[in-house]
Amino acid sequence: MSYKFALIFAIIGIFTIPALASNAFGHGLGGDQAEPLTFGDMEVTVRTDLTPSDITVGEVDDVNMKIRFFDTLTDTTLEKVTYRIEVWQAGELLARNLFYDTDGVLNIKIKPESDCKEIDLWKCTIYGGSEHVSAPGALFVQGEGRPSITGPIFVQGGLYNIRVDIEGATSPKTVLATLLSYDTFVSIAQEQDFFIQTANAEEIPVIVKTYYDEVDNFQFDSSDNSIYFDMPFDWSPEYVDLVQVVHEEVRVPKDFAPYAEGKQFKGYVNGVEIDQRALLNDPYSYEDTNIVHFLITNKELKNISESIVADQDKDIMKLKLVPQSEVSRTSTEFYLVDTTNFEEVPTTVNISWDGRYGATDEIPFEITFFDENRNLIKDVKYAYSLIDENDVEVERNSGEDPNNPGIVAIEGIDIPQIYVPSEGQYRLDILVYGTGLDYDPTYSGIGSAIIEIGPSLPKDTTITIPDVTPPAAIPEWIKNNAGWWANGDIDDNSFVQGIQFLIKEGIMKIPPTTQGTGSGGNEIPEWIKNNAGWWANGDIDDNSFVQGIQFLIKEGIMKIES
Repeated sequence: MSYKFALIFAIIGIFTIPALASNAFGHGLGGDQAEPLTFGDMEVTVRTDLTPSDITVGEVDDVNMKIRFFDTLTDTTLEKVTYRIEVWQAGELLARNLFYDTDGVLNIKIKPESDCKEIDLWKCTIYGGSEHVSAPGALFVQGEGRPSITGPIFVQGGLYNIRVDIEGATSPKTVLATLLSYDTFVSIAQEQDFFIQTANAEEIPVIVKTYYDEVDNFQFDSSDNSIYFDMPFDWSPEYVDLVQVVHEEVRVPKDFAPYAEGKQFKGYVNGVEIDQRALLNDPYSYEDTNIVHFLITNKELKNISESIVADQDKDIMKLKLVPQSEVSRTSTEFYLVDTTNFEEVPTTVNISWDGRYGATDEIPFEITFFDENRNLIKDVKYAYSLIDENDVEVERNSGEDPNNPGIVAIEGIDIPQIYVPSEGQYRLDILVYGTGLDYDPTYSGIGSAIIEIGPSLPKDTTITIPDVTPPAAIPEWIKNNAGWWANGDIDDNSFVQGIQFLIKEGIMKIPPTTQGTGSGGNEIPEWIKNNAGWWANGDIDDNSFVQGIQFLIKEGIMKIES
C-alpha cells in the first residue's frame, strides 16, 4: 500500500464520518436555522435561505427568500403549510403577511424599493400572489411562480429578523392549537466609504462593509495607525442571546504600509481585546486590498457584554483595529481527497503559523480553504486532529455539537489555537464535512500535512508599527557614505555597490521591493542624489531616503542578488 493511501486510511481511522442530518441552528452565510420545537413526535424547525447568499445593498434587484419547515429528526419536509411571515429590521416592521405552500418549501421573491415616504415603512410594502382557496388570506402561486414582497426590504445594510409563525401544517385546513413561532436572522451588507488622512496629507480610501448596521464616527489614529468606528448595538443580555455573529469588514489598500500584506492585527470591541479567531485577515480575495474581518460570535459578545458598565456604552458597539509588526510565517499546503475513491476534490488547504511559536505554546494555526480557482471557500464545516511522531493524538476538535459536527470557517479562514507539547514532527489532519447549513459536499474531503515544530521564541506582542513597515533600519555611519556621494567624493558605482552589499548582508533593511528587469548600470536620477544629501544632513527621515533606494531596485538600476 502506498504512503498516500496509508495516510488516508489513518485519517479515516481517526475521524468518524457521520451521516449528516440538517438540524444545525445558527447563522450561516445568507441563511439561518431556528432551534427546533416539539410537534407531535417530531422536532420541527424552519430554515431561511437567501439567494444570492452574500447581498450588498444596491447590487441586486431580486432576492429569493426560501423558507423550509421540516422535522430535524428525519430531515423530512412537512407539506401543506400556512406561514405567517414578518420582516423586521432595527426594531421596525417592514412586512407581514400569510403565505401558503403545498410542499413545505416556500419561495418568495423580494424586490427592494427604497423610495418609501411613510413613517411606518410597512405601509409601503406590496404583496403579489393569489389567495389560496383552502387557506384564507394566504398568498399562493401555482406552478413555478413565486409570491412576492415589494417594499423597503434589504435597502439598508444590517441584521434582518425574519419571524415565521406556522399557523397550519400537513393540511391547508389544519390550524395548530398553539402557534409554532421561530426567529431567524439574515445579514445584508452595506458598503460605506471613508478616507484616512496621513501625515503627508495623502488620502487613503477605506471601505467598511457592514453586515449589521450603519457605522459612524470613523477615525484614524496616526499614533498607532489604528482605525476606529462605531454603530448602534443593544448590549442587553436578552438581545445578545439572539445574535449569533456580528460581521464587519475593513478594506484597506495594500500599498498603505501599515496595512500591507503580511501584517498582523489586534481587534477591540468596547475596549475589550477580541480573540484571534474573531479577527481574520484576508489578503487573498483582492490583489490590491486587504480585508480584515471582525467576526464577533455570540460567545464573544456575551464576554464583552459582561464587561460593559457605563450606561452610554450599552447601546453602541465600538470597534477598533490596530496593526501590529509583521512576523515571519511558516506554511504548508495540500489538497483534499474524497473518502470513497480517494480522488482529488477541488479543495486546497493552506496552514501557516507565526514562526516565534513553538513547543509548549498554544500555536495559532491559520487554516485557509481555497477552491480550484484560488478563491476562498465560504462557510466551511471542518475538523482537525494533531498527531505526534508516535501516532498519539495530541488534540482533536470537530466542533461543539456531536450531532452537527464541524468548526465553522465563515470566510474560509480559521485560526484555532492548538497546544503543542514538545518539539518535533507532527501530522495535522483536516476533514471537511461540507459547506453551509446543508453540508454541501462539493468541497468535502480529507487531507494531511506534516509540520515541524521548533522551540518557543520570545514574543513582544505590544509593538505597533510606524507609517512604513518594516521600518527602514539604517546604521548611522551609512549617512557618511550618502553625504560623500551627494558631494561627489565617491562615484555612483561605488555608492550603488556599497548599498547592494549592505542590503545583501542584512546590515541595511528595507521593505520588500519588486526587482526591476533592467540590467543595472543606468544613470541614477539627480533627485535621488539630492535625497541622499538631505538625509545625510538630517533634513529628511530614513523612510524618505529608503524610497529612493526602492526606486533604484524597481527600475533595475540597482540589482540585489539573493
